[in-house]
Amino acid sequence: NGTDDVSPGTRYVLGDRAMHQMAQSSVFLSGMGALGVEIAKNIVLAGVKAVTLHDSRQCEVWDLGTNFFIREEDVHSQKKRVEAVHSRVAELNPYVQVSVSTVALDDSTDLSFLLNYQCVVLTETRLTLQKRINHFCHSQQPPIKFIGCDMFGICSRVFCDFGDSFEVSDPTGEESKELFIQNITQDNPGVVTCMDNHTHGLQTGQSVCFREINGMSELNGITRQVTVVSPYSFAIGDTSSFPPYLHGGIFRMIKIPKTYSFVCGHLKIMANLLRIFTFKAPLQIHATMIALDMFQEQHKRLPSIGQPFQPQNTSVLFTKQSVQVCVNPSLVRCVSRCARGCLSPLAAAVGGIASQEVLKALTGKFTPLQQWFYLDALEVVQPLQSLPAEEFAPRGDRYDALRACIGEPLCSDLHKLHIFMVGCGAIGCEMLKNFALLGVGLARCSGEVCVTDPDLIEKSNLNRQFLFRPHHIQKPKSLTAAQATLEINSELQIAAQLNKVCPATEDMYNDAFYSRLNLVVTALDNVEARRYVDSRSVSNQKALLDSGTMGTKGHTEIIVPYLTESYNSHRDPPEEEIPFCTLKSFPAVIEHTIQWARDKFESAFSHKPSMFNTFWQNHLSAEDVLQRMNLGESMEGGFQVIKLLSRRPTHWEHCLALARLKFDKYFKRKALQLLHSFPLDTRLKDGSKTLSLSCLVVFLYICSRLCRFVVDTFSAPDLNLNSPHLPIFSLPTVKMLLFSTENLRMTPLIFEKDDDSNGHMDFVETASALRARMYSIEAADRLQTKRIAGKIIPAIATATAAVAGLVALEMIKVVGGYGFESFKNCFFNLAIPVVVLTETAHVKRIQIRDDISFSIWDQWSITGHEDFTLSDFINAVREKYGIEPTMVVHGVKMLYVPVMPGHSKRLKLTMQKLIKPSAERKYVDLTVSFAPEADGDEDLPGPPVRYYFSHEAESSERA
Repeated sequence: NGTDDVSPGTRYVLGDRAMHQMAQSSVFLSGMGALGVEIAKNIVLAGVKAVTLHDSRQCEVWDLGTNFFIREEDVHSQKKRVEAVHSRVAELNPYVQVSVSTVALDDSTDLSFLLNYQCVVLTETRLTLQKRINHFCHSQQPPIKFIGCDMFGICSRVFCDFGDSFEVSDPTGEESKELFIQNITQDNPGVVTCMDNHTHGLQTGQSVCFREINGMSELNGITRQVTVVSPYSFAIGDTSSFPPYLHGGIFRMIKIPKTYSFVCGHLKIMANLLRIFTFKAPLQIHATMIALDMFQEQHKRLPSIGQPFQPQNTSVLFTKQSVQVCVNPSLVRCVSRCARGCLSPLAAAVGGIASQEVLKALTGKFTPLQQWFYLDALEVVQPLQSLPAEEFAPRGDRYDALRACIGEPLCSDLHKLHIFMVGCGAIGCEMLKNFALLGVGLARCSGEVCVTDPDLIEKSNLNRQFLFRPHHIQKPKSLTAAQATLEINSELQIAAQLNKVCPATEDMYNDAFYSRLNLVVTALDNVEARRYVDSRSVSNQKALLDSGTMGTKGHTEIIVPYLTESYNSHRDPPEEEIPFCTLKSFPAVIEHTIQWARDKFESAFSHKPSMFNTFWQNHLSAEDVLQRMNLGESMEGGFQVIKLLSRRPTHWEHCLALARLKFDKYFKRKALQLLHSFPLDTRLKDGSKTLSLSCLVVFLYICSRLCRFVVDTFSAPDLNLNSPHLPIFSLPTVKMLLFSTENLRMTPLIFEKDDDSNGHMDFVETASALRARMYSIEAADRLQTKRIAGKIIPAIATATAAVAGLVALEMIKVVGGYGFESFKNCFFNLAIPVVVLTETAHVKRIQIRDDISFSIWDQWSITGHEDFTLSDFINAVREKYGIEPTMVVHGVKMLYVPVMPGHSKRLKLTMQKLIKPSAERKYVDLTVSFAPEADGDEDLPGPPVRYYFSHEAESSERA
């Protein structure tokens, strides 16, 4: 689809080759329930060529709580489900052909129509029919990829069969790193050592390709298989016949295709027991779902809601491995009593995972699932087993499917929730969809969902932020998403705002605001904002549900007051910055040249024009500037302003001449100077290498355009643009330049990656390509350049749907007040694929005394009055908490440190004099340290001590 498609995020993750394969592939998807519609959404957003949606059931009230594309009018008019969702699925991506099928699919159906598809996905399909269709798909040449997905209330599974031989071009999807070489031994085997003890990250059996080696040049351009020697070195076979290694050289890992074999489910649907163990799927869940399959085959239905069944056979025999597994009766009862229900967040999570398998089947990109995957929500329902059966019974509304799983009391708690969601991008849209299906924050129950996001919708958002459409571009995300969510469930009460959550908006999102909340959800794309929201949540003792994605990877973190650590309890390693000298003189990889080009754009077309305008805001006239210059005053930015004025263009030819000067400076004079300074052991070429003519022409044209854009229309004297050097500024010249500035202003350009007409990406792409050619670095395509220059975090709908579903499952536990052991953090990488669920980190307690400890969630408080002194405060802490304060700090201001000169005099000062209360907040949080029990120990930090300036302030705050 080129640059006009609506799936750039997917293209960043999958690459052009995979996108091209998807654009030629057709999928048959059966079942438009909770799981089917999730898969349909994700694969249509990804950009397959065609999808046929199959279903024969009519819309019911039940579907309103499980299918986000079915509306109340569809139920009233008794539409078929597939007809109701067709147009809404189709409008997600205009490049995908979406068709419908309502024909019966049963044991007598002629399956030859499936030959038109490259992949078949079945949901809500009986096991015997799945076996029949799987056998048909497996027996074709080439085989039709088959995926079976099932949900029984709180348990789900995915089964994949891609044929006897399925080749994967890129098993991991990770970018191949390039690393510098420090040494290569002349030996058998020769050993390569990485520069500066950088770890190579290779595994024995992988291959690498070499370039730019001096001395042992026979290795350049060839590929060698490696044997790992250490984290910093590897062997590459015999190098004893080559000349000695001198210096330089870079190696890159070469990805080798891998072939996978699948077992047909019809031949032995239980065959891959060992692969179940590999994926850590609980064998008991596997056996339990088979028992439910058997019940469904026998009775043509699943067990009635709230009425568990006892399986006739107490064991399931896996004949190929001769393993007999006993079915756990209590587990069967727990699962079967809600098997007809549906947890929509579980459908979202499993739908995201299954959708990624569809994309793998069509593209051969990433490691496929082999062959079974199970995900359950047992922790959600196990604490509810003691509720009477009538609490799970249907009541004829849209929440019946949910009620069948979690009961009416917990449904009611969800309806009453007050949630604050920060961010409304890809994860935010998915979360709002989950809120709508769960009935979170209903107006009739006085609940509310408050969502805020200052961003506007861009075209590149459409491929994963599924609540937005092309006509929403440049509209606020939060307002648009709120309106779309109300179309799913009009009962919600949503307050959509356009604010950034940061210290500047703390008067709006104050403690009184947080006091009304039940929990906070983050849907953010940066660590700094996460840390701030986390600190506000901890300060106000509110649960926080955090999540994020990057490509096919995702994480969730559940933060519960007094039970778990917070987000700020751990620190991710800081992002590695590119050294300035590397960017300026010694780029080694394409990321360096792209960042350099972006920096040049900012300097020439943003920073300098901004500085120019700021100068004239501070100096209102040329007379003022001249007068101050005559007095010998130093003016910040004055020289730069004169320099800009001396080169300001007046017509197109001047713009082109300026662009040519920049070209000579960037790609000729700087290179020659560097070669002169570093004639030996340099990775630069000799400067005579022919540059790409197309890049040169584009660079000159685009640079000329941008020079013209930043300067408004004005008249000026002729300029000498032939000299690459600055003129000598005599006083008459300066006077002439300054007095020609009347009404002159420059327009700084804000880098915008998504507008192909503005020339910004053209400048970065061509400048980067020219610099890459200078240093013999392989240039990047436009898509890769845009991702790096725009600092885009690759995103795909499959991962965002999965992560939002997992978060919503944990939300139910938080609302239900579940214990610590119930909560699960998650990390997944759908490319490998791996899903790891772990217990949350238990909150740590710091011991001050034998009988006194605290955690991050604890907060002490002292209440004063108008005449309350610092001495009174210290005495109050001593008396109330039994410890001796040694230091009192407010933010970065030290209020009391005994060893500091003059601090003892502060003891008599009132707290109001030392810290003036703000109009919005009648208290302050202080950091207080305490004397240790043993001499010589350092002072101990305590929990925050909240000081209220009066009893009225404390009462108002608590209210």
